[in-house]
Amino acid sequence: MSDQELFGRSEELTALDALVDGLPKSGGALVVRGAPGIGKSALLSRAERRAKRSGLTVLTASGVEAETHLPFAGLYQLTRTMLDRVAGLPPVQAQALLGAFGMAEPSPTERAPQLFMIALATLDLLGEAADQAPVLLVVDDAQWLDSPTLDVLAFIARRLGAEPLGMVFGIRDGHPTPLDALALRELRLRPLTTTDAVALLEAAEPQLEPPLRYRVLDAAEGNPLALIELPVALREQPAPSTALTSSAIPLTSRLEQAFTFRLVDLPPDTWRVLLIAASDDEGALGEVLAAASVLAGTDVSPDSLSPALAIGLVTADEHRIRFCHPLVRSAILHTASLIERLAAHGALAAVLDGQSDRQTWHRAAASGRRDESVAAELDRTAARAEAQGAPSVALAALERSIALSEIPSNKGRRLLKAAELALELGRMDQTAALLHLAAPLELDVLERARTVLLGEGLEIDVSRSIPRLHLLITTAQEAAAAGDPELALRLLRAAATRCWWDNPGRDLRERVVAVAERLPVPELHPDLVFVLAGATPLERGATVIERLERLEREGGYDASAATTLGTAATMVGGYDQAAGFLRQGAAGLRAQGRLGLLAQTLVSLSYTSAHIVDWESGLPSLAEAIRLAEENARPRWLTGALIAKAQFLAVLGDLETARTTNGQAERHGLATANAGHLAFIQITRGMIGLAAGRHAEAFACVWRVFDPADPAHHPYLQTIAIPTLAEAAVSEKERAVARDALSRLDESASTTTARLIRANLRFAHALLADDEDAEAPFRSALDLDLSRDPFTRARLLLAYGAWLRRRRRVMESRAPLRIARESFASLGAQPWHERACQELRSAGEGDKQSMSADWDLLTPQELQIAQLAATGLSNREIGQQLYLSHRTIGAHLYRIYPKLRITSRGQLREKLQLGGG
Repeated sequence: MSDQELFGRSEELTALDALVDGLPKSGGALVVRGAPGIGKSALLSRAERRAKRSGLTVLTASGVEAETHLPFAGLYQLTRTMLDRVAGLPPVQAQALLGAFGMAEPSPTERAPQLFMIALATLDLLGEAADQAPVLLVVDDAQWLDSPTLDVLAFIARRLGAEPLGMVFGIRDGHPTPLDALALRELRLRPLTTTDAVALLEAAEPQLEPPLRYRVLDAAEGNPLALIELPVALREQPAPSTALTSSAIPLTSRLEQAFTFRLVDLPPDTWRVLLIAASDDEGALGEVLAAASVLAGTDVSPDSLSPALAIGLVTADEHRIRFCHPLVRSAILHTASLIERLAAHGALAAVLDGQSDRQTWHRAAASGRRDESVAAELDRTAARAEAQGAPSVALAALERSIALSEIPSNKGRRLLKAAELALELGRMDQTAALLHLAAPLELDVLERARTVLLGEGLEIDVSRSIPRLHLLITTAQEAAAAGDPELALRLLRAAATRCWWDNPGRDLRERVVAVAERLPVPELHPDLVFVLAGATPLERGATVIERLERLEREGGYDASAATTLGTAATMVGGYDQAAGFLRQGAAGLRAQGRLGLLAQTLVSLSYTSAHIVDWESGLPSLAEAIRLAEENARPRWLTGALIAKAQFLAVLGDLETARTTNGQAERHGLATANAGHLAFIQITRGMIGLAAGRHAEAFACVWRVFDPADPAHHPYLQTIAIPTLAEAAVSEKERAVARDALSRLDESASTTTARLIRANLRFAHALLADDEDAEAPFRSALDLDLSRDPFTRARLLLAYGAWLRRRRRVMESRAPLRIARESFASLGAQPWHERACQELRSAGEGDKQSMSADWDLLTPQELQIAQLAATGLSNREIGQQLYLSHRTIGAHLYRIYPKLRITSRGQLREKLQLGGG
């Protein structure tokens, strides 16, 4: 790449130089974007040279369009010189990274490595190198990297900052990549000014005649590559010169044509070598010459490259052929006929023995018709890609396999597997399209059942979908009859989820449970517990709580099961029980690198922690849940995380931020029309109103959860909303309405054993009772074991103390008010703490306890890191849990110590009062 192409790029060079020169202090990423030939590669080459002169470690890769189906091909390019360091990584990371490169075989019992584990391994590998010298990654034509590599690079780019690690990407205009969502700093290369274009043309072609000079300047449109290449083409090919200068033809096409003119008079063997190289995904000289020999029917020697080298189409060494520009490759492929392109791929397939995946892709590309044998090979390629942790590549292989399928039953099986992968990747439109293709095929009973289950993953018509519920139940019965009770149970789990989010009526809910209980599965099966909780949370609530208690004692369930059980506990109001299951599930999923499911689990844990005001688990879970939901593009879970955050902020007294956050959640929630989310939003709005002392506003918001005509109506969440409704009910009319709602809840929740629901109902009874009759309900509520829900107990004590004071039992009121004040202080519940202090002053006792709390000085992510460090984990171990680099953890701790007024790691435990310290 010539430095002539850097004419007029002083601002861009300054920005690149600043990134490179600043790497010893901090990391950063830069995207260089522009049209073909605009100078991206020249700028990247300049950055690479400058970095090497400065003693940086430079790692390079370049995307090739033909390589997009090879999992982690780009990542291997980047890290191949560092593979000797992989052994120093934690074993699970080393196994994942080497497995991604096909250099380690997972044991049959192991789960396929998750992409995030491979990404974390890469981040740690680069971090180790950065400890020796700053590292710069230079990636050209990033739009053509394989999808898993792009996902890994996006993961790393999100975590730059503390590491002396820089990334520079060259990306062609009009090609979306996962990097687009990161809002990285971007240098968009524009066409050169007339002055700079004239200077470049003068330097490149000083002897060019004036008439031709004017035509080139006009036709090049300020594109550096065009200014260099068009003069050659115009001089040598006068006849088609009008096509090269016509503004009606896109400049990229004209540049391709300029290169095409150089191909016309090449010898046949030279053409064959170039066609093979353009069709290849490696460019290895030996295999290109071998395939060209197959194409020619005789040996083709390296000398055949000489004519192409002489006119600057390619460069080559003893190992590899490289095109001088990607447009040369596309010019060759556009010049070749379909028959020639198919033959080139066939020749490559013939010489790639021992490289099964590459051979299969070339066989597929060489096939001009349906071919079941090639489709079967692609199935195996897909399975290997999935085992490597590259589901996107597996999906691409399956889609090609589908296109080549000859047998309808095999095509149906492939469509369903592809739909599963697309759903796993969050590609909802692609999932829907694949299921649409499968619909008219003759699928067997279990395949039809899988289709229905996959359709649930699209989250279509989550609310008010009684016909869909009937389909789920019927399909589950068919799957059970066909011998797959586990699939039947998953279908019923989907039905139960719909029941919980939008009550379809008791008969239909009971039918879901009845079908589930007839399945030959253990009664402690996590999915069966979930079905009971989701479909009949009040009617079977006691059964669910009892089974959860047995499961707590017995243990032995994996991370997914723990998450299922924790979610079931939240459905029946057992938030105090849910926390333990969800924490266990989150830990297991984090260790496995299953960050999509981890985000969902952390949102559930955040909800749970918000209800019992457990900031120690809740605030760090929130920070991580929001980050992961954004990274995994899961808007539903992001909505849930925002609601939980707003609830915490309301309790902590940051009411303005709570309103803003709740508003964000509402905008997300309206987009999905999810009644459960809308109900949580109104409950949170009621808490904000109570914290601000605006009781009428709080009542109006929370009442929407009880109003059957309101979109936020939710029969099960009323048990969560009732204490806020009762506390907000000030006028006699509001109290009468709230009493009616409470009476209905008493009937529907009469059998529940969930401590939180029982406490909420008894609390509401005490608040809504006439003053002279309130003592018995208060004492009944306080008799409950609320040790795992200190916020509800503190609210009860505050209300009880206030009632005692109003009844002129001032001396008796002080004890419960003191306990409430101290509890609110320890919880950080500022509005309720102030209310308790005010009640104590009215009872003749002054303020005693300050609301100052050390943890309040930390951000949620800092709190999470401080908690982990306080347990004795090293920076590297913390980084492995949070999918951050150890250097980033160190930078956070560097900021944490001054905030907590400490100087060492050993003081963290005492400062945060962990473990009773």
